Amino acid sequence: MIGAGYVGLVSGACLADFGHAVVCIDRDPDKIASLNAGRMPIYEPGLDALVTENVRQGRLAFSTSMREAVAEADAVFIAVGTPSRRGDGFADLSFVFDAAREIAGALSGFTVVVTKSTVPVGTGDEVERIIRETNAGADVAVVSNPEFLREGAAIADFKRPDRIVVGAEEARAEAVMREVYRPLYLNQAPIMVTARRTAELTKYAANAFLAAKITFINEIADLCEAVGADVQAVARGIGLDNRIGSKFLHAGPGYGGSCFPKDTLALVKTAQDAGTPLRMVETVVAVNDQRKRAMARKVIKACGGSVRGKTVALLGLTFKPNTDDMRDAPSLAIIAGLQDAGAKVRAYDPEGMEQARILMPAVDYAENAYACAEGADALVIVTEWNAFRALDLDRLRQIMSSDGSAPVLIDLRNIYDPASAARHGFTYCGVGRTKESVARNGS
Repeated sequence: MIGAGYVGLVSGACLADFGHAVVCIDRDPDKIASLNAGRMPIYEPGLDALVTENVRQGRLAFSTSMREAVAEADAVFIAVGTPSRRGDGFADLSFVFDAAREIAGALSGFTVVVTKSTVPVGTGDEVERIIRETNAGADVAVVSNPEFLREGAAIADFKRPDRIVVGAEEARAEAVMREVYRPLYLNQAPIMVTARRTAELTKYAANAFLAAKITFINEIADLCEAVGADVQAVARGIGLDNRIGSKFLHAGPGYGGSCFPKDTLALVKTAQDAGTPLRMVETVVAVNDQRKRAMARKVIKACGGSVRGKTVALLGLTFKPNTDDMRDAPSLAIIAGLQDAGAKVRAYDPEGMEQARILMPAVDYAENAYACAEGADALVIVTEWNAFRALDLDRLRQIMSSDGSAPVLIDLRNIYDPASAARHGFTYCGVGRTKESVARNGS
């Protein structure tokens, strides 16, 4: 497994748990030293125990040296980063191509080289060209096997996948991949074998569709606020339609993370280069970027039109719960907007503060949710961590700042009942919910 980041480490640990012998390779010696010492470089529920047990069983190892591990491998997975390239937003494939060159020099016997990283259509062709150019005698097959892991539920997603997509051009490679995933046979996980380019595009199409679904319900939420409807009831009403489904219909501050932002940008650029622009995906990208900035304006409006000199407390910084990932998190744009408007920002997140401090050093970080809220004029729920779902609202009201008016609770994830918040003395502001719609729907 080339790359011991999020995808590589989770995939490597799960494959080892299946009974395979796995070596995770990474160029970062500090990361490998931490892993060998049992310290995880990322937060993912259950990952530390999974890694520890498989290291103890001798099925999982970590190294900075690729040559020996590749020479002994039946399959070599490339799971390195593909961040958005500055300038045009296309996926930066330099790490993938560097890995391909290094793998080529270490190959021995028939080997399947598997692109696990999320890559644009045609990347597998270039990986194969690089390998054959570097090592003309290599007996190799290049396969696409995109990952479909949700941060916070990655282990369950790997072990109980909806489907396994394999883009293989020859039978020998397909046979190796079926053996790799054979332990999932009892789970009846379907293996979908396609052409390599089809597999590459499937990953991007899936993420773009989900991003579009999120963006759709967010725009419906804005309409709900304007006309006095309740977005949660609307979402339930359309989600019960089996053709639509209920997932990814939760209105909020916009999507972020390591996948949707960069993958939608890369798909847009791929389509433009192919002469078939995806106007809908282009709009999804633009609307989502605007929405994150608009959330700061929403907070300011809820605070009476100005936050200058006020303390605003944020609960949740990561782009979603059960991760420490701050990449493209809505909190980044929200905090920047509030600070630009003159607010003092205090924040708390169960796992994301170490990364957040690097990105936002001017924020005052608290040790828990109540310390974060103490003395604040407004409290904003940005990420729906479980720890924020049952806060003591009476305690919060008592410790927040009060000038005689009700403290403000801005719930960007709609996890609290507006009527209940009002009974506890808060001025409540949700997403796509109005007092009139709540009264009518009995929410």
